[in-house]
Amino acid sequence: MSATRIAILYTAIAAASSAINLIVQMIVIALYSGPFAIELSMIIGIGAALPPKYVLEKRWIFAFTANNLRHDGGLFLLYSGLGLFTTAIFWVIEHSFQIVFGTDVMRYVGGAIGLAVGNHVKYQLDKRFVFVTRAAA
Repeated sequence: MSATRIAILYTAIAAASSAINLIVQMIVIALYSGPFAIELSMIIGIGAALPPKYVLEKRWIFAFTANNLRHDGGLFLLYSGLGLFTTAIFWVIEHSFQIVFGTDVMRYVGGAIGLAVGNHVKYQLDKRFVFVTRAAA
């Protein structure tokens, strides 16, 4: 697959998962406004976006087939673990926008920027460490 096609597909998948993440955050905030509402919305947003993003990237970006369910589970754990680093990037940027600007709109702008940066880093990590064959690893 060409680099251009990968970039287009990856951007589409990242945009879809980002939309899921941010929409779920908005729903959580609409339903709950108590202590740690923002942090809770961010955690639930990530949880909602992660599984479909993994499945779509595995199939459409990396054309990767796991050996079996156990192997796939291990890959998902590695994918998720590496995602902790990129999630931290996203959260720091989103939370910084909340602190600096103090509005939901700007927090979501920060979230979108953080997701874009995090997705770029995540692609690089996944390409090198998650979706590789034994020979390539």
